[in-house]
Amino acid sequence: GADSLRMYEMFMGPLEATKPWSMDGVNGVRGFLDRAWRMIIDDKAEAVTLNAAVQDVEPTDEQNRVLHKTIGAVTKDLETMSFNTAIARMMEFTNFFTRQEQRPKPAMKQFVLLLAPYAAHIAEELWQALGHEETLAYEGWPKFDQELAKDDLVEIPVQFKGDLRAKIQVPPDISQEDLEQAALADEKVQEQLAGKQIIKTIVVPGRLVNFVVK
Repeated sequence: GADSLRMYEMFMGPLEATKPWSMDGVNGVRGFLDRAWRMIIDDKAEAVTLNAAVQDVEPTDEQNRVLHKTIGAVTKDLETMSFNTAIARMMEFTNFFTRQEQRPKPAMKQFVLLLAPYAAHIAEELWQALGHEETLAYEGWPKFDQELAKDDLVEIPVQFKGDLRAKIQVPPDISQEDLEQAALADEKVQEQLAGKQIIKTIVVPGRLVNFVVK
């Protein structure tokens, strides 16, 4: 339909540009829109009915992480007119949530708002199916939350002269300085440091902290 062709232009570039016309490209975009539709709508029902997996529940931490990573990426890509990568991000969102037994309605609504600039007709139908009588045209753009987008904490070993003495939980993107401070603040580390002097500290972000003491 019109949404597929318009999204194809965004994904591949204008039809009059040097990129060759590709039915595979059109079919790929159409396939994405079909998956997005089935993620929210029960395609086996005669009327437009929500998929049973779409429920009035709050997103899990992992679902929120995927949602807000998508919001952040699509917003940035839209600002820089990187339409093809924005569509790729939404494809990743759809692939993830299609595998979820519960698809929180709040997350589905945010996704539909992200989809609207690219597939207006389908987005409007999905918006109404999600319980809105009014158009989505006047809805605000989804708000990105950096905290919710953060990855899970990772476990970092803390060593003393190469021997494991503690493990700390930190964000995966923590800086070298913050990782050292997090290790120093750990209760077990403080116990190991009692009465000792730190001669050298070796910090490998994402890998380990090693204190050389005497």
